[in-house]
Amino acid sequence: MEITIGVQNVARELVVDTDRTADEVAAEVARALETGAPLQVTDTRGRRILVPSSTIGYVEIGGDEARRVGFHNL
Repeated sequence: MEITIGVQNVARELVVDTDRTADEVAAEVARALETGAPLQVTDTRGRRILVPSSTIGYVEIGGDEARRVGFHNL
């Protein structure tokens, strides 16, 4: 699943691919915003991304559907 994180005062978005479900990511974002703890997301390669919750502008959580590959989808 693809997660897009907009950070305040930064022109570029953070785009992260993760194996977690949309509900798990939404719960983690809500927890970070409520407690003030950094948002921590682990991508599919095992790298951890930490974003201070006070700088989060928005979080876009993609669907759980896998990306389609090939021309048969046109």
